[in-house]
Amino acid sequence: MRIVETTPIKPCKVNVASEYGRLRGVLLKRPGIEVERMTPMNAAQALYSDILDKPTVDHEYGLFSGILKRWTDVYYVKDILEVVLQDETVRQHLVSESLRHDRRTSEQQSGEGLFNTLMSMDSGQLARVLIEGYEKDGWDGYSDDRYLLRPLFNLFFTRDASSTVYDRVLINSMSFEVRERETLIYEAIFRHFFGVELLNASSWNPLARTEGGDIHVASPDLLCIGEGIRTNAKGIDYLAQTFARERDHFNILVQELPKEPESFIHLDMVFTFLGSHECMAFEPMLRKQGVFAGKATTLISIDNGKISYREVPSIVDGLRLLGWEIEPVICGGADSWMQLREQWHSGANFFALGDGQVMGYRRNTHTIDALDRAGFDVLDAEDIVSGKVVMDSSRKFVAAFPGSELPRAGGGARCMTMPIWRDQ
Repeated sequence: MRIVETTPIKPCKVNVASEYGRLRGVLLKRPGIEVERMTPMNAAQALYSDILDKPTVDHEYGLFSGILKRWTDVYYVKDILEVVLQDETVRQHLVSESLRHDRRTSEQQSGEGLFNTLMSMDSGQLARVLIEGYEKDGWDGYSDDRYLLRPLFNLFFTRDASSTVYDRVLINSMSFEVRERETLIYEAIFRHFFGVELLNASSWNPLARTEGGDIHVASPDLLCIGEGIRTNAKGIDYLAQTFARERDHFNILVQELPKEPESFIHLDMVFTFLGSHECMAFEPMLRKQGVFAGKATTLISIDNGKISYREVPSIVDGLRLLGWEIEPVICGGADSWMQLREQWHSGANFFALGDGQVMGYRRNTHTIDALDRAGFDVLDAEDIVSGKVVMDSSRKFVAAFPGSELPRAGGGARCMTMPIWRDQ
């Protein structure tokens, strides 16, 4: 038998001080078998509006991840999980806590404890089971209670369950039970592989909620945060009080989000940074129209331990008040009908590779045209991945990749990326 030696995965530096510093390391999770384990019966519980076509997902994700591989170091959740599962203490903790979260006991598998079954697996097999789920013996083929350990359908949205906030990682306290187990994996990865200090709002208050789609690291002294169905006021209070203890001066700009429809679940569905002087924004949010009528934008200022609150007209006005020279590019362009259509499919959800270098869905043509008019060169993913076109860090560009199935899962380029390290 031929033995193939593989290069061990080595952790990189962990530090993100802005949304647009030159990306040096990013964490991804390829959509796996768990996506095919979704049915019309469990799609809504899994927070999906529809089931996905896996071959199309694989093609689209391949181009998405291919762009990132051409630009930065890419780490994969499953690969790192296999490494940390080689530690017996970590393995025991992850297995027991995963079973506890799914309300299973070690005796629910006929003839043998489920805990012992999982513990007997090698690291690769156990990593797959923790992500893809574990089917119980004797499933009748029809009931929706197929798994003793449920699949993590949303894990490829690596943004949400953890957030790099400067030189620490915030393990987010998820608002929906179906996503709670994701945080166990990220806590193990960042504690035992990357070795960084962790923050957690729920350890401060069990009712505090934060999610990564709402946490935007604008600069070394500013966070922009969405407050809605996923991140709540208690979660924001935790971050405000944390930085009030540590910093003489700090700011948090909070945008209230509608509770429905589902396309407004996170701030990054209506606002993302494109660079130091430009952002992508959903115009009704800026104008406080439609579902954003009456939704507050609040500037929380920290000055020598004192926390104060001030309402501002919009998130862009708040940034300008803090001295930013920033101009919005409008999601969907000038047509209000197209703004609604393209926001629905993550038209505002861009991910910055660097200052003025971004990636997003090609399907949102009016949004891409708006970027073109704003001076961004439009590059096709296929040309980038094949090497026909080289992304140049000295110019503005948008790397546009296809998205017919991926956006139906409810997220875009920012949702599927968890930056670990950016240049200052």
